[in-house]
Amino acid sequence: MRFRPGHPPTPRKKPQFASNLPNLRPVFLSYFAKIVKLLRMGSGRVLCILLYYLHMSRPLRIEYPGAFYHITSRGNARKKIFRTDKDRNQFLFLLAKILKRHNWRCHTFCLMDNHYHLVIETIDPTLSKGMQNLNGHYTQWFNTEHNSVGHIFQGRFKAFLIEEHSYLLNVARYVVLNPVRAKIVNSPQKYPWSSYRALANLDKSPDWLTTINILEQFSKKKICASHEYQKFINDGLAFPSPLDDARKGGILGSQQFIDEMRNMIDEKITKNEMDVITPQRMVGRPTLKQLFDKTKDVSERNSAIAIALNRLLYSSVEIGNFLKLHSSTIRRIAAQYST
Repeated sequence: MRFRPGHPPTPRKKPQFASNLPNLRPVFLSYFAKIVKLLRMGSGRVLCILLYYLHMSRPLRIEYPGAFYHITSRGNARKKIFRTDKDRNQFLFLLAKILKRHNWRCHTFCLMDNHYHLVIETIDPTLSKGMQNLNGHYTQWFNTEHNSVGHIFQGRFKAFLIEEHSYLLNVARYVVLNPVRAKIVNSPQKYPWSSYRALANLDKSPDWLTTINILEQFSKKKICASHEYQKFINDGLAFPSPLDDARKGGILGSQQFIDEMRNMIDEKITKNEMDVITPQRMVGRPTLKQLFDKTKDVSERNSAIAIALNRLLYSSVEIGNFLKLHSSTIRRIAAQYST
């Protein structure tokens, strides 16, 4: 560094960033207390559970068969992720492939310029893997198409877990009203890149779009249901975003549903430990036919469901397919009959 003669160098200022750091002492003490508690449990369990707590620096994705999610992903630095209609068509083409590959259902969608919204039901619990495939494959195609490089999406996708019966309709309405709120159009029927026109029976629905879950909440008759759906959507501008009701962890639902999801998170530690011993548990376990052939009434069947799910480690989907019941029904029965 050069200095002008007769002018002493300007003293270097001390770094000021330290005062801006958050107070980490409570966090450290909290984790230290957890580690001490884990050590008392025995060294055999410590490593697995400690890794779980370290992983919790990222928001935990709650995944289970039959879960509903509102998913959104934004462009990096709020840049456009859809520049042309060709981009939008390619994204929907890839979405259809992901839905089939991962056994998902799409109930509603909306493609904006710099982000998108999806309402997805995961029949198989592969949300993170499927979204990684969707955003990854679209990024590759987009960069090739527009001769660009790098990420086009801003960080991880956001996913709000939805309780179907209490929030599905409101979230679906919020999604298709995005172009109206953004003042791109003055009516959702004028926006071609959402599921509104298909659900309103104004356009033919694509094969990959599931409309029955939403429309049947209005009427069993398609024409009547579509008419009531249009009225429901148009009335939605007077209501705030349902996402404002999301509790910590991004859960939309009743208090009972939220409590169930929090219990599922709490049980994650136990599940991580069970993953280690799952192969041993599967050796010699009875088949579902052997287990349920012995049941004589509903009570015995429900007890067998709890044993199959919690002790024998059959999935709720496997049990549900065998008994011809929905996987959510299997989980509810198992929770009631677990000791």
